[in-house]
Amino acid sequence: MNNTKRNIAIVCGGDSSEHAVSMRSAQGLYSFFDKERYNVYIVVVRGQDWHVNLNDGTTTPIDRNDFSFKEDGKLVMFDYAYITIHGTPGENGILQGYFELIHLPYSTSGVLVEAMTFDKFVLNQYLRSYGVSVAESLLIRKGYEELVSDDEIEERIGMPCFVKPAADGSSFGVTKVKNKDQLAPAIRKAMMESPEVMVESFLEGTEITQGIYKTKQKTVPFPITEVVTSNEFFDYDAKYNGQVQEITPARISSEIAERVTKITSHIYDILHCNGIIRIDYIISKEGRISMLEVNTTPGMTATSFIPQQVRAAGLDIKDVLTDIVENQFD
Repeated sequence: MNNTKRNIAIVCGGDSSEHAVSMRSAQGLYSFFDKERYNVYIVVVRGQDWHVNLNDGTTTPIDRNDFSFKEDGKLVMFDYAYITIHGTPGENGILQGYFELIHLPYSTSGVLVEAMTFDKFVLNQYLRSYGVSVAESLLIRKGYEELVSDDEIEERIGMPCFVKPAADGSSFGVTKVKNKDQLAPAIRKAMMESPEVMVESFLEGTEITQGIYKTKQKTVPFPITEVVTSNEFFDYDAKYNGQVQEITPARISSEIAERVTKITSHIYDILHCNGIIRIDYIISKEGRISMLEVNTTPGMTATSFIPQQVRAAGLDIKDVLTDIVENQFD
């Protein structure tokens, strides 16, 4: 490596309900990055407002032609974008497409993978074709609600079930439905977040989550976290307001842990992922491992799973982030 530091943009914000969570993730990442090795800047993206937060507390606009900006009259070009937007446009392929066009390396998977993992229904059908166990589900589109009746949902999916936005991030608009009468309001609530709604069967068991990243040289699965909440499910309050117990490593047998890690690594490869991803699962009493969700821009706040799992693995998150960045340049 030459003596010139790479300029890293931590890209945060976005246009979804998770804007504030993304801003917290950016602060976490900023604290984790190796400042002796990199010049690190926080770039906030919201609608047409793209700006850099400078160290003196001021902001300066990003030139979207080449993702550059000016500091003290000097042009600053970025070498790498670390995307930590939860929701659109950073988790659904839109921002990735922009970075592809201007040839700027970035931390997440590519356009197709991001678009597919963002749409939970599409992802489930795709991974099911590779033999990955997922919950039964069906899709309801805005304006076409009458195509699927409440009776059909009860018959095909069963009760209780989950109604959730098919394309959205973090537990906004999700309802656990216990009887048919609750379906219509739950679907309306989910449609406030996304024009496509997924109705998914309820899977009983132990909820776990596992992070992983791969470079050209190595595969690094993190210890598995068990998620225990007294809430009806792992909702927004459980995730971000501490109403949850997170146990790392999870209280599962070494045999099941090995199987989970194998599935996590397999899904990473099926999707041709890049950077850190986190996959959520339910383990049934019979030991069946079903995938719930693939998170391609997992949270990096103080309460997020990935920093916890990195610590539990005895790794330094600073080194993990350096690994991920440098893998693009090796």
